[in-house]
Amino acid sequence: MKTLEAPWTISLFSRIHVDKTPLSSPMLRFCHSTTRLSSFTPLSFTLRRQLPMASFSAQAVSTGDVKSDANVFELIQKHQEAAARLPPLEEIRTVLDRSVRGMLSTFSQKYEGYPSGSMVDFACDADGTPILAVSSLAVHTKDLLANPKCSLLVTRDPEDRTDLVITLHGDATSVAEKDKAAIRAVYLAKHPNAFWVDFGDFQFMRIEPKAVRYVSGVATALLGSGEFSKEEYQAANVDPIAQFSKPVASHMNRDHAEDTRIIVQHSTSIPVASAYMLDLDSLGFNVKAGFQGNTFKLRIPFPRRAEDRKDVKTLIVEMLQAANSHD
Repeated sequence: MKTLEAPWTISLFSRIHVDKTPLSSPMLRFCHSTTRLSSFTPLSFTLRRQLPMASFSAQAVSTGDVKSDANVFELIQKHQEAAARLPPLEEIRTVLDRSVRGMLSTFSQKYEGYPSGSMVDFACDADGTPILAVSSLAVHTKDLLANPKCSLLVTRDPEDRTDLVITLHGDATSVAEKDKAAIRAVYLAKHPNAFWVDFGDFQFMRIEPKAVRYVSGVATALLGSGEFSKEEYQAANVDPIAQFSKPVASHMNRDHAEDTRIIVQHSTSIPVASAYMLDLDSLGFNVKAGFQGNTFKLRIPFPRRAEDRKDVKTLIVEMLQAANSHD
């Protein structure tokens, strides 16, 4: 496994926009105010850190004065560095397992020497191998049959270019007839309405992983990247709680939005105006929070690892009780 560790120098201006917390680093994007160009007050400093393994720390940071951008940044930075996250490899494995669409790159047969890209649906099997349902009429299918070398690019948040981007390199192989029924079941579990997989011109193909690369925090204060081998990737576990992200987040955003806001405010010591839950895993959840017209995507750690879906509810209730007891 290779991981990038490098120094970054950043400047904090009069307004900041915190985009996302991908992988294990807070992703901070700084945007200029169009109405306060003369009020920039740069605070330059250098950060040097490597993506850490998960550690538990759910205590709120010191409140301090959150009126200035510098203090807001420091509060966020301190909180996010202490927030428990999945190890990078486990998070990558989990994100790929939960994803259903990506960019497939192949070697073009029509335009020799040039790459070709296609948006494709996919589903990962138990080993993390992406499965495609492809038509013999598709250009990418013809490319793969002529040259199986390809890559699949997946983003955790397609709307946020600073978030986690994963590229899986591998070789595409046709699924044997004896394995077709099992592979079909795996694919339809993620794409239940894909009736076309039974059309005569469709077949299933696997992308046998060779290496998996990731990058996060592009054009932000904190940049992380690394690479894992096939063996490392396939040996990693999918987080068992991530599968409950959608129902839990939907329930919290629909019925308990104020409770989420209170928890985030207590955890970060920033008086956020709103907090929208995005997803979760065994160690915590991610939110999009609003503060003074800016948007922050933050990691909120659980006090301990969640054991199952019921335990997630228990932990959230405990966090709310702790927040209310400090009012």
